[in-house]
Amino acid sequence: MKWEALLERIPHFLAANGLKFVAAILIYIIGKWVAKLVTNLVRKVLDKSKLDSTLITFLCNMIYALLLTFVIIAAIGKLGVQTTSLVAIVGAAGLAVGMALQGSLANFASGVMLILFKPFKVGDKISAAGTTGTVQEIGIFHTTIITSDNTKIIVPNSPIAGGAITNFSAMPTRRIELSVSVPGTSDMAKVSSILQNILDSDERILKDPAASIVVSSATAGEIVFGVYPHVNNADMAAVQASLNEQIKLKLTEEGIWA
Repeated sequence: MKWEALLERIPHFLAANGLKFVAAILIYIIGKWVAKLVTNLVRKVLDKSKLDSTLITFLCNMIYALLLTFVIIAAIGKLGVQTTSLVAIVGAAGLAVGMALQGSLANFASGVMLILFKPFKVGDKISAAGTTGTVQEIGIFHTTIITSDNTKIIVPNSPIAGGAITNFSAMPTRRIELSVSVPGTSDMAKVSSILQNILDSDERILKDPAASIVVSSATAGEIVFGVYPHVNNADMAAVQASLNEQIKLKLTEEGIWA
C-alpha cells in the first residue's frame, strides 16, 4: 500500500515541480558545457605561454572542478534547496581537507615555484634536499632524481624549494680543481712543467679561459700545487679521471712520486 500511495503521488509531485527539475537539468547541462568551454579557452592561452605542461593540466583541472561545483550548486538551488548552507558546508569541507593536506599543499606550492622559476630542468645534475643525481621528472608534488648508482629517489618538492639547490649542469663550462702534493724537496719548476704538459696534451681542456697551476702551500716536508683547468660541462668527469691518472703516471715516471 505504501508503494502504491507513493506511486500515486509521483504525478502530482512532477506536475508541481517538473519545471524546476527541467530547469535544474538544463542548468547542469549548459553549465557543464560552459565550464568545459572556459577550461579549453584557458588551456589554449596557457599552451602559448612557457608554463610546464604538467602545471597547465593541473590548473585546467582545478578550474574545471571549481566551475562545475558552482554549476551543481546553482542546479540544486533551482530545486528549492537552500544553497547558503550548502556553500558553507562545501567551504568547511574544503578548509578541513586543506588542514589535513598541509604537507601536500606545501609540496604543490613548491612544485609550482620550481616549474615557474626553473632552477633546474629534466636532465640536469643537481644536489638538493640531501640528494645528488640527475633529474628525471619534475612533478607537481615531487621530483624524481636518478643517482650515480642508478637508484631512483622521489623527493618531495617542499624541502627542495626550501633549501639550497646546486645545479651542476647550469653552466656550459666548469673548472676542475685538483690538489697535487709532492715532497718538499721537489723542483717546483719541474713539477709545474710536468703538470702543464699533461694539461696541454688533453684536447678537451679549454684554452679560454686558460688553465692555471699555482702553488697552494709550501713547507719543508710538502709542496701542494693547485691545478685548475676549464672544460665543457659534459667532459668534466672524464677529464678529471684522466688527469688524476696522468698525474700519477708522469710524476712516478719522473721519480717525484715513489
